[in-house]
Amino acid sequence: MLTAMVTPFTPDGEVDYAAVRRLATYLVDEQRNDGLIVNGTTGESPTTSDDEKQRIVSAVVEAVGDRATVVAGAGTNDTRHSVELAKQAARAGAHGLLVVTPYYNKPPQEGLYRHFGAVADATDLPVMLYDIPGRSGVPIKTETLIRLAQHDRIVAVKDAKGDLFAAGQVMISTDLAFYSGDDLLNLAWLSQGAAGFVSVVGHVVGAELARMIDLFKSGDVEQARVIHSQVAPVVDGIMLRAGGAIMAKAALSMVGMPVGPVRLPLVEATEKQIAELRACLVAGGVKLTDV
Repeated sequence: MLTAMVTPFTPDGEVDYAAVRRLATYLVDEQRNDGLIVNGTTGESPTTSDDEKQRIVSAVVEAVGDRATVVAGAGTNDTRHSVELAKQAARAGAHGLLVVTPYYNKPPQEGLYRHFGAVADATDLPVMLYDIPGRSGVPIKTETLIRLAQHDRIVAVKDAKGDLFAAGQVMISTDLAFYSGDDLLNLAWLSQGAAGFVSVVGHVVGAELARMIDLFKSGDVEQARVIHSQVAPVVDGIMLRAGGAIMAKAALSMVGMPVGPVRLPLVEATEKQIAELRACLVAGGVKLTDV
């Protein structure tokens, strides 16, 4: 169970490193996260500087690195920059790297293969690929994943492509560990053989998701399904409205863990969205402290 952690900001938009440590501790100690992804999309990585990224990794490692796996986002659409971010994350103490498909420039599959290989070659850290064509514009095709699996340090995939059949082919052909990168499909991914989740709703229902994984892997599929149904309104409230980072930050405020605003071009949730989110959290059994 891993959560793609938001980046706390002060009211004037600076990174709040004390809040970074506090949030990481909450997610591991109270929300049962085995690991945290930092500097990912939900962490607003497009709007944080390289220096901020390094300090965020260091802060999270300092807070929870002795009892949780800290995976640092290092992917960009520039291979040289991604290599430097990977090296920087290693120096900051990260335990692994998350490398997203290069976005906007839409490279061919050979370009993806060489890009991921270059980043994996840059450090001794294990690498989780992040396949999210809805944001990157390009999927990592089955044959490319099978090729990449031959790299000693490419060990996992965060899948937000949602092609369960294609993923099954990769699982059969490789040792890559697949993680659900789409909270809508968490239970479906477990049934497909996924290792776990990289979740956004784990900010507020991480303990429930961890229990769902435990139940499923112990053979109690029916109780896992019950939890999946229980947290469905939370997934609706956070993922299907204004977007993950915006609504995750709003949800954290409602449970007594304020993490500040988002940075432009993201904007704060509207009053209507806040009201809808509150109703969804209540329906999902989340205990709120702002009511």
